[in-house]
Amino acid sequence: LTALSPTSGPTSGGNTVTITGTNLTGTTQVLFGTTPATILTNTPTQITVTAPAGTGTVNVTATTPGGTSNSLPYTYSTVSAPTLTNLSPTSGPTSGGNTVTITGTNLTGTTQVLFGTTPATILTNTATHITVTAPAGPASVVNVTVTTPGGISNPLSYIYVAAPVVTGVSPQFGPDTGGNSVTITGSGLALASAVHFGPSLATGFTVISDSQLTATAPPGTGTVVVTVTTPGGTSTLGPGNPYYTYLGAPVINSLIPDEGSSLGGDSVTINGSNLTYTDSVTFGGVPASFSVLSDNLAVATAPAHAAGTVNVQLHTPAGNSNTLPFTYDPV
Repeated sequence: LTALSPTSGPTSGGNTVTITGTNLTGTTQVLFGTTPATILTNTPTQITVTAPAGTGTVNVTATTPGGTSNSLPYTYSTVSAPTLTNLSPTSGPTSGGNTVTITGTNLTGTTQVLFGTTPATILTNTATHITVTAPAGPASVVNVTVTTPGGISNPLSYIYVAAPVVTGVSPQFGPDTGGNSVTITGSGLALASAVHFGPSLATGFTVISDSQLTATAPPGTGTVVVTVTTPGGTSTLGPGNPYYTYLGAPVINSLIPDEGSSLGGDSVTINGSNLTYTDSVTFGGVPASFSVLSDNLAVATAPAHAAGTVNVQLHTPAGNSNTLPFTYDPV
């Protein structure tokens, strides 16, 4: 035998000890002092066993058809087994890499922290706190345990969360002043902690389900990507359409002509700005048919209306425009 790992353990036994050496094939017995251990695996260079209960320092030996080995010392520790009371955070991305703080007692000399069956990287260790870098894991709930010379701790649950996905936003347009409600669809949204419209944080959001939430758009400009952040990370560009476009309020500068027959049918050119996404034009509240030619130009057909002067207004997802007067002449 050349090495034991670990070289100490709890007086209650039950922990796994790896024995390294040569000519270990066909091991028939491993003794901790005079007490047999349970053999778990056996190769020519390594044996793993479950340590029996014991006290003090004992000699570990292995017996094969070739005889009994030299001995290596193993110490039964009187240190109490570790106890875990809290994890912070209790969830994280499937990619791992985040820092998790483990709180408890009897944590001194921690030799291993497992997330399920995967070891974490230990960063700091005191009697009451351990910080680790979480390993990667599948989207699931796993048990976190700590091993010290005193034994293996109780488990605490840790949730691996898949990264959220945003596949759509509705509406896809809104005023550059923000303040409107936007429905966001996708997956993995239930644990949302933040929603961004480009670099700007939404002023509020409500989770409806794992596949839907509503957010209040902040002020902004141009076309931006809407992202959702959860313990699983921040959504990235993928399938779907996570884009949202900010629109300036529509403005009407002139109507040419600004009068026509009360029978309707006159073609009226509307000059202004931010007209591209016009979805309605009204003459005195009466909808008119229209065509948008550019961001600065639209053409509407005046509907029939009683003689007199009415207000012409158009609407886009950014809201209503100002109004300009149009006069209906009597027939």
